[in-house]
Amino acid sequence: MRDELIRIWAFALRNLLMASRNIFFVFELTFWPTVGVLSIGLMTRFLSLSPEEASFVLIGTMALSTVQVCQLDVAYAVLYDVWSKSMKHQFLAPITVRHLTIGSWLVGVARGLLVFGLLAALAWWAFGFNPLEVGPVALGVFLIGCFLTAWIVGVLVCALVMLFGTRAEASAWASVNLVLVLAGIYYPVSLLPGPVAALASVIPLTCFLDAFRSHYGFASEFRVPVLQGLALSAAYLALAHWAFGAAVRRTRRTGLLLKMSE
Repeated sequence: MRDELIRIWAFALRNLLMASRNIFFVFELTFWPTVGVLSIGLMTRFLSLSPEEASFVLIGTMALSTVQVCQLDVAYAVLYDVWSKSMKHQFLAPITVRHLTIGSWLVGVARGLLVFGLLAALAWWAFGFNPLEVGPVALGVFLIGCFLTAWIVGVLVCALVMLFGTRAEASAWASVNLVLVLAGIYYPVSLLPGPVAALASVIPLTCFLDAFRSHYGFASEFRVPVLQGLALSAAYLALAHWAFGAAVRRTRRTGLLLKMSE
């Protein structure tokens, strides 16, 4: 257990050090999330939405920023090595993909909590929306759902980068936005066409958003959204880690691991 924790902490520490030395990461934590909440909040005022309707879209934009920040930390676990041409050195160490993803995800959770706290304070001050009023249990379940979704997407991005190299870098930013659009961050998924709505219903974040919004007067579209979200998250996490591990093995076999290194 001690060896496991040391290996996980190694990747967490690396992400922390890299983030602390890059001033542009501040924009991920403050600038873009703040712009997102302010722009959406002002839009609700312009459209004269009711407090309940405003809470619906503000919850969505806060989830968007929280998931994006956490997911990027997981994706950086591989992208850092791609950018520094040190991929082969990382996988020479006695580690597995779980050490890499868990360590990076823990840093993402910490940064995601900072972002959510900032946006909650901003939404309360500027628009009178307090996401903390639902209580610690409901809020905690919602945040867990956001972080699990971010973990899943981040691991899948790592797998894509291992398979396709630098050509897949854009997936770190594009994939999470596609997932969030399908999850209904600004609208009920019932508005989507039938097949698309069915796809949205098997995205974990859709269930967690549904459960959280039910505390603000919106009827739940799922019978047991929290349990469904947790079950889907567990299945997707197992599948994503299997895909990442398979991608690493294929990269070693084809020689792409050496091509992404110096």
